[in-house]
Amino acid sequence: MTDRSGIFAGDDPFEIARRWLSEAETSEINDPNAAALATVDDEGLPNVRMVLLKEIADGGVFFYTNYESAKGREIAATGKAAMVLHWKSLRRQLRLRGPVTREDGPRADEYFASRSLKSRLGAWASRQSRPLGSRAELMAEVARVTTRKGPNPPRPPFWGGFRIDPVEIEFWADGAFRLHDRFVWRREPHENTWKIQRLSP
Repeated sequence: MTDRSGIFAGDDPFEIARRWLSEAETSEINDPNAAALATVDDEGLPNVRMVLLKEIADGGVFFYTNYESAKGREIAATGKAAMVLHWKSLRRQLRLRGPVTREDGPRADEYFASRSLKSRLGAWASRQSRPLGSRAELMAEVARVTTRKGPNPPRPPFWGGFRIDPVEIEFWADGAFRLHDRFVWRREPHENTWKIQRLSP
C-alpha cells in the first residue's frame, strides 16, 4: 500500500497524467505537451528528440510524425520507445515507456485534417531526417506540393500516429531538500492491472 494523496491521488495513471497535463496547460508558457521521445537505432545507440504529445486516451499516449523519419524507422525496427514530459512551472515530470504501434487509421486522418493547411502541405513536402541541400529546395517543394495537392490535402501514406502502450509510468514531483516524491506504476504488456510503488528520490 502506498501513501499517495494530493497530486498523486487516483487509481488510473492515465487520469492522473491527463490531470497533470491539464494543470500544465494553465502554467507553461509554450507547448505544455512537449515531450522528449527516446528510441534506439539498429546499433543500440539512443536517440532523443522533442515531439508533441497529442492525446492520452484508451490506455495509451499518441503522437504524430513522418514514418520515414529517424524516429519512425527506429520505432518500426524495435517497436519500443520512452517519453518524458517535464513541467518547470509545476516542478513535476512524467516518464513512461513501452511497446509502440502505428495509428494510421481514422484517428490519424482526423488529427491530420485538424492541422493548419501549411502544416499539412509541409508534411507532404518534407523528407524528414533526410539530407537537404538548402532551405530554398524545401520551399520549392512546398510550392510544388501546394499546386499538386490543393487546399485540402489528404494525409500522406508516410505520415501518421504512434501509440505508446506504457508498461511503466512514473510520476515525479519536486520536494524540499531534493527529497522528491516518486511513484511508479508497472504492468505487464496489454494488461490493465498495475503495481504501484513509491521510489526513493
